[in-house]
Amino acid sequence: MDTTPSAGGRALPSSGLAPGRAARHPGRLLRHALGVGPFLCYLTLFLIVPSAAVVTSAFQSPSGGFTWANIRASLSGVYLQAYGGSLELSAIAALASAVLGTIIAVALASSDRPLLHRLVTTGCGVMANTGGLPLAFAFIASIGNFGIVTEMLSALGFNPYDHGFSLYSLAGLAIVYCYFLIPLMVLVMLPAVQALRQEWFEAAAMLGARRRQCWQLVGIPVLAPAFLAALMVLFTDAFAAYATADVLTQGSIGLVPIEIGSLIQGNVLAGQQNLGDALGFGMILVVVVVGVAYAVLQRRAARWQR
Repeated sequence: MDTTPSAGGRALPSSGLAPGRAARHPGRLLRHALGVGPFLCYLTLFLIVPSAAVVTSAFQSPSGGFTWANIRASLSGVYLQAYGGSLELSAIAALASAVLGTIIAVALASSDRPLLHRLVTTGCGVMANTGGLPLAFAFIASIGNFGIVTEMLSALGFNPYDHGFSLYSLAGLAIVYCYFLIPLMVLVMLPAVQALRQEWFEAAAMLGARRRQCWQLVGIPVLAPAFLAALMVLFTDAFAAYATADVLTQGSIGLVPIEIGSLIQGNVLAGQQNLGDALGFGMILVVVVVGVAYAVLQRRAARWQR
């Protein structure tokens, strides 16, 4: 095998092609294009085209002309409150799930039992993809007004609904969202936690740092970019959730996905046919901002996982 000298003086394998020649090889370019072609088609048909249609319709009047009326309407009244409710719910659920999920990921990474590791990650994979009507029914049957857990607590003399709790409130929705956000956080954070090197903690301990100080000075700073990036993922997931919230609240809590669903079902005033697209455009902007923040944080977190 031919070798070429590296910058450090060691011999590295050579492909036999001049630099950049492989990238320009027509056959290889064709194979790469065929490989990513189906994904690009899927991305175009189910993401780019619908998003472009939503953005275009958001600025269209009923007659087809350009207008700002839809955007102004989407940022006023109940729709502005819906944005506030969605942002508040997503922030609360994402932050609580991120903290609890990270604690679970650290505990799982510290365990030396492969069976436990496989069971937890498999369970997290199932729970992270559970939602909609089945999840709503499960929580209604457990902590609803007459749920099993509620009845058990009532028998012990403490009914949570007599002390201000309600499954059908913003706090109740946040608890339900944590059901699938915490497992998602475990799956996202586990590789970052496993990338922590024991040598870093040993070096800090040799310099006189206690275990708590090792986490404060080494563990938390290293995990911070990955934690914040995962927090962005959880926020986006909660912000776009629709079916579970719709089943539990029946529209009693203003959330942007529920308002869009109501408009799609025909509950729209004359002249506001494109108001749902304007709300969707606002959601796209929020997701884009969060996505950019995620990409920046993920790039920084990747430095410690190499």
